[in-house]
Amino acid sequence: MQDVMGIVLSGGRGQRLYPLTKERSKPAVPLAGKYRIIDIPISNCLNSNINKIFVLTQFNSASLNKHIVQTYKFDMFNSGFVDILAAEQTPDNPNWFQGTADAVRQSIKHFAPYDDVNYVVVLSGDQLYQMDFRHILNFHVENHADITVAAFAVTAEEAANLGIMKTQQRGRIVEFHEKPRPEVLPDVKCTLPACGASGDASREYLASMGIYVFEKNFLIKVLTESTATDFGKELIPEAIHRYAVYAYVFDGYWTDIGTVRSFYEANLGLTSNLPQFNFYDLKMPIYTHPRNLPGSKLNNCNIHQSIIAEGCILNGADVKHSIIGVRSRIGGGSTVKNSIIMGADYFETAEELEQNSIKKFPNIGIGNHCTIINAIIDKNARIGDNVSIINAHNLQERDEANYSIRDGIIVVPKGSFIAGGTVI
Repeated sequence: MQDVMGIVLSGGRGQRLYPLTKERSKPAVPLAGKYRIIDIPISNCLNSNINKIFVLTQFNSASLNKHIVQTYKFDMFNSGFVDILAAEQTPDNPNWFQGTADAVRQSIKHFAPYDDVNYVVVLSGDQLYQMDFRHILNFHVENHADITVAAFAVTAEEAANLGIMKTQQRGRIVEFHEKPRPEVLPDVKCTLPACGASGDASREYLASMGIYVFEKNFLIKVLTESTATDFGKELIPEAIHRYAVYAYVFDGYWTDIGTVRSFYEANLGLTSNLPQFNFYDLKMPIYTHPRNLPGSKLNNCNIHQSIIAEGCILNGADVKHSIIGVRSRIGGGSTVKNSIIMGADYFETAEELEQNSIKKFPNIGIGNHCTIINAIIDKNARIGDNVSIINAHNLQERDEANYSIRDGIIVVPKGSFIAGGTVI
């Protein structure tokens, strides 16, 4: 795997995940209490012995860049790296990245000089899955493929929002439809044995996972000859008529956490007794920034089916089916249910806490006697005492100064202030 390079696409706006992406890019959004979404593709690369990794960034990239620089450091005896390639204007190209394919095209001058690299794995920076890329690379080589697309079996309902492929028996792609219309679906059902491996007969369509394998020189050639700006919408549909494009069917857990609802469900799914995504797999660990925080302190609390990250202080809290992120503070008599509390970036000092008390200003965290149900509380939010965040009017969509509602889920953005006694 020393001749393989990973390119992680992390420059999208993440509009469907707003307001979590108000101040950060989608791959920088906190995940599972202590990680960030970008840790997933980078960890998959490292666990597959791919240690030459470029991360392509563009929008709201400051926090993402900081996280990568602080987290992924190799010693002087290791030839590997995790480097950031930020979108840049140059004398011969004044444009920012126009799409996934264009982002890689504009980065050719950075990865082409690596003569020891023969293969490139192009990855999305906003998905939750665990994959050993050695398997898809072996499949790519054995089939003499020009392009290999990682594929996942989905239902008809899921297919409407994804890129769906029709294949021949050996996996060669003969049709590709981006977000197909319902009348197209009967003609593109998957016939490969791997589609039934999950045991769910309703998953009868092959969807692109946004993961592609190329031989490096071929990738440079096809991007140079094409004007396509996006892999899924343009380049792959064009390539299947000219090149050998194959689908590699992945039978593990995979989800695209591109919306507030999918992000919410994927996170809370981690609290189950046997979660589909396993952060406890010793063979495929997920790496993140080591914080050296103290253990969490829980005083007279009731905790059920929840994840509590490091550095938290909970006093008399009732927490059910929730994720409590790093440095979270939850006051006495407060209830948190079916919610994600992302925590804080720093601890407030004793002097700051004293000043908050004098000014009657809430501390970072959740105050006393609060009720939080079906919500996402972003980092550094200040929730006063006796606050109810319960979607009292059962709204589906709404935007206010200090909170938003997406698909019925209340989202309190980073650094927001909710005054004591507020009912949302």
